[in-house]
Parts: sequence; structure tokens; C-alpha cells
Amino acid sequence: MACHGGFSLDEAVRRSWYNPEEILKQAGLQQGMVFVDVGCGDGFFTILAASIVGEKGKVYAVDSDAAAVDKLKRKVAEQKLRNIHSEVGVAEHTLFCEHCADVVFYSMVLHDFSDPAKVLQNAKSMLKPSGLLVNLDWKKLQMPFGPPLQIRFSEQQAEALITQAGLTVKNLKDVGPYHYVIQAKP
Repeated sequence: MACHGGFSLDEAVRRSWYNPEEILKQAGLQQGMVFVDVGCGDGFFTILAASIVGEKGKVYAVDSDAAAVDKLKRKVAEQKLRNIHSEVGVAEHTLFCEHCADVVFYSMVLHDFSDPAKVLQNAKSMLKPSGLLVNLDWKKLQMPFGPPLQIRFSEQQAEALITQAGLTVKNLKDVGPYHYVIQAKP
């Protein structure tokens, strides 16, 4: 899957940056849970989450890129996964459920939304009272790949957006040289 700057965002590249299983583990994702992947792309985290939540769990995935969602659907069919519901849609208008999600997840996409505040409000609506929002994002540093520096959210900017949406930031930590993770509660 291509990303800003035309570089490859495949599994090997991502794994050289951070440990995706550890990110999901630290989010407390377990069997039987509901995971929402907003801006899922071709489903890197969607597929990982589906294997963790198992047959009794559910994964919802949305992306505005129809080709990426088609690729995700092919992966789901090849792996015979039955716990993933994916669709093409705009995050600002996507609300899969009310208070059903254990984890609402964003992977390097918050800066891509036309209205990040609305997307975060939707996350709050989807989260169970005990749920967790997880925002994995690019550090606001100059680097030869990734989105342009001027559209990235610094940790402080992302924290402020999340707080303004009515969520409470639980923690913020670095995950590798290029990314940070913010976890927040409703």
C-alpha cells in the first residue's frame, strides 16, 4: 500500500518501525472484544486484531479508499476470516454502533481526515464506557517519508484534539523512532 510520498507501507516496513502486536496488547485487546479500525487501509491492523479477538469478537473497518478496502476483503476471503465487517466510507460519517467498541483505533491517519474533531466524537460514541481510543501517529519530525510535516499532528496537538472531543488521555508514549501512541478513555 502506498502512502504519502509514494513509499511502500508494507508489513516489513511497518514492523521495522514498531511492534504492532505490542501496540494491540498494550491496548488490552483480547478474545471476544470489538475493535474498530478507522482509516484501515488494506487492513494491516484489521487482520491482526481479528486474530486476537477471535471468532467471538468482531472487527469493524472503514476507509475512504475503495481499492484498499477491496484488497482487505480479498485478504479476509483468503484467510477465511468471518469476524470482520469492512466498508468504504468517510470516517466523519461512519458510526458502526453506539457504545459497543472496546477499542477504536487510528493508525497514522488522524491528519488525513477533513474534520478530525468529528471523527474523534464518533469514536467516543462508539466506545463502551470501559473502552479505549488508540491513536498511533507520526511524530512531527522531518523525515524522508510519511506525510508532509505541515499536516502532521504533534503529540500535543493530537492530545488537544482528543481532549476537546471529550475523551481523557490515559497515556502517551513513543513507539519507535517515527511514531507515538496516545491512549484515551471516554
